[in-house]
Amino acid sequence: MLANGRSSSYDPTIVERIVTLPQPDYEADDILVVSETDRLRALADDVRIKIVTLLRDRAQSTTELAEQVGLAKGTVAHHLKVLEAAGLIRVVRTRKVRALTESIYGRVARLFLLKGDDDESSHVRVRLAPGDARRFHQRIERLRRDIQASATSDGEEYELVAALFPAELRS
Repeated sequence: MLANGRSSSYDPTIVERIVTLPQPDYEADDILVVSETDRLRALADDVRIKIVTLLRDRAQSTTELAEQVGLAKGTVAHHLKVLEAAGLIRVVRTRKVRALTESIYGRVARLFLLKGDDDESSHVRVRLAPGDARRFHQRIERLRRDIQASATSDGEEYELVAALFPAELRS
C-alpha cells in the first residue's frame, strides 16, 4: 500500500535495484504513483518539473529555488502552491528569517512513477540523439496546438499530458 492510499504492482525492491533513489535531507516516502489528472497536470509544466527535480536531494525555500530557477520569488511561490495542492510537495520544516517564518519545501516521495489511465504504461524511456529529441519535442508541441485548435464548446472535455525531457537518474 502506498502513501497515497493506492495499491501498487510496483515492487520497491526492484526499483531500488534499478535506480539508486536520492536520500533527501528530510523524511519522504520511497515511491508515489502519479496517475491523477491534477497531479499529472501539475507536472506538465517545465518550471514545476525543474522545481521537483531541485527538491530531489534536499529541501529548499522559495528564495533558494527562485535563485536556481532564475525566476521571481512570487512566480516560484505560485508554482510551489500548485505542486503542494497536487500533493507532490509539502512543507518539511520552517525557519525564522528576520520577523517572518520561511517555509522549506520537499517532495512527498523520492521517486514519482507516472502512470496513465490505460493498462499499458504511458511512460517510455529511450536514448535519443539531440536532433531526434528536438524533433519529437516539436511534434508534441504541434500536437498540443492542434488539439487546442480543435476545441469546441459542446464537446466532451479531454486533457493531454505529454512531456519529453532528459532522464537524469543516478545509478
